[in-house]
Amino acid sequence: MEQLLHYCWKHKIFPLRELKTTDGRSFEVLNPGLHNTDAGPDFLDAKVKIDGIVWVGNVEIHVRASDWHRHRHDGNPAYENIILHVVGVEDEKLSYYNGQAVPQFVLTVPRYVADNYDHLLLADKQPPCKDVLADFPRLLIHSWLASLQVERLEMRTQQIMERHARLQWNWEDTSFVTVARAFGFGKNGDAFERWASSIPAVAVGKHRDNLMQVEAIFFGQAGFLEESFTDADEYYLRLQREYKFLRQKFSLTPMDAHRWKFLRLRPQNFPHVRIAQLAMLYHEGRLNFSRLLQADTAEEMKDLLQTHVSDYWRTHYHFHSAQTPAGDKLLSDASLELLLINAVSPVLFSYARYKSDETLAEHALRLLESLKPETNSVVRCWAEAGVQAENAADTQAILQLHTAYCLRRDCLRCRFGFEYIRRTPDFLREM
Repeated sequence: MEQLLHYCWKHKIFPLRELKTTDGRSFEVLNPGLHNTDAGPDFLDAKVKIDGIVWVGNVEIHVRASDWHRHRHDGNPAYENIILHVVGVEDEKLSYYNGQAVPQFVLTVPRYVADNYDHLLLADKQPPCKDVLADFPRLLIHSWLASLQVERLEMRTQQIMERHARLQWNWEDTSFVTVARAFGFGKNGDAFERWASSIPAVAVGKHRDNLMQVEAIFFGQAGFLEESFTDADEYYLRLQREYKFLRQKFSLTPMDAHRWKFLRLRPQNFPHVRIAQLAMLYHEGRLNFSRLLQADTAEEMKDLLQTHVSDYWRTHYHFHSAQTPAGDKLLSDASLELLLINAVSPVLFSYARYKSDETLAEHALRLLESLKPETNSVVRCWAEAGVQAENAADTQAILQLHTAYCLRRDCLRCRFGFEYIRRTPDFLREM
């Protein structure tokens, strides 16, 4: 109920009559204020006119007036500048420290707003507003998707900056770990991030020219060289010997191999293959943040990230597999685009924010706009509802909408939800 009161106050959905405080004074909402999602009053820097006098300050909202004491706002300095207390029910009078009454206003949520909100919360389809999306103005859809694109990149920027701090503020290492995580293609993302974070860049850098030693460190840190078996081939045994030496030299600790997932993965996506591809990228010096910054187009970035594998992995999917027909195990164009979407664009955007470089930030956004839309069940669901993605920027926006709003039923913060909830029976006919 309190969320709906917030919604009605924020969007000025008030009764069609003169507004009065509970003690009979007329008032006008000049500005509902800035919705505060952190600790403190609900709306900051609001402006209201009470009996002709303009008040500027904060507004607090509760279902019941007595919630003020229940939430222990009395005595909290953060609530001293409250100019209006908006409530669903006035079951108690409030006073300032000087004894003067705190102005209160009983805000009644319109029946149609409550009904529409309940319908969204109880809907068993995705998206919940599917029935009316096709009737929304196209400008509304495109503007909301544009905002969601930036919101998703900002969310990923926060994650990358946290990673950047853990990696001692090193952008090359941050880029490597971010790209490695993307090589998990969802299912093994966490494992790849843990694995990449465990690899000492300075140590491996000293052996970059020797592919066997790079592979020894990469597979060893993944925990794949801990097992001893009778029919081990010469390649596996050599990797073990190399890793044993390098592990002692650099005081390395491998991760638990049980963290890797194989269930329902195609052999091409097995962690062994992905690690072999990353090893080759690293060995050839193409897994490089500076070179990604210099690339101007998506095609240049794809060429930079395209990789193959060493001879052993051309005929194997893991150490225990039987030999398979030889193949370079190149990344597909779809996989390369996913790397640009999930790693390269977010890293460039994060670096742009770090450097306050708006040109680079726009470049990261344009990169997404230049890529084909992703294909997955969420995107298809929204397409059926009338929201068609034109490029990868749109699909990223749709995924953000799905995960941050729809799944959480946070319709009150969604522009589609706002339009849906405020509609009256004749609203759609007027659009």
